[in-house]
Amino acid sequence: MSRVCELTGKGRQVGHNVSHANNKTKRTFLPNLHNVTLISDTLGQSFKLRVSTHGLRSVEHNGGLDNWLLKTKDDLLSTKARRLKRDIAKKQAAAA
Repeated sequence: MSRVCELTGKGRQVGHNVSHANNKTKRTFLPNLHNVTLISDTLGQSFKLRVSTHGLRSVEHNGGLDNWLLKTKDDLLSTKARRLKRDIAKKQAAAA
């Protein structure tokens, strides 16, 4: 399972550990991922996603999963999130 947020696309970054003597060794910085269950108001279902804490705060800031997905570009989303976005857009278009 890759260490990538399904909503924001945030993944690992690389950098250096720097000692007091200024020796540099490679290291990785992993995103703070959590398995969460988010509820779609439009579909009336809950979905399990692997989301970073930054992504979770973004979802809450934008007023829920539906609003956030519709505002986000498809290239940042995982395939599961893209499918969910498509289903939400279809349901909202049918209701309108």
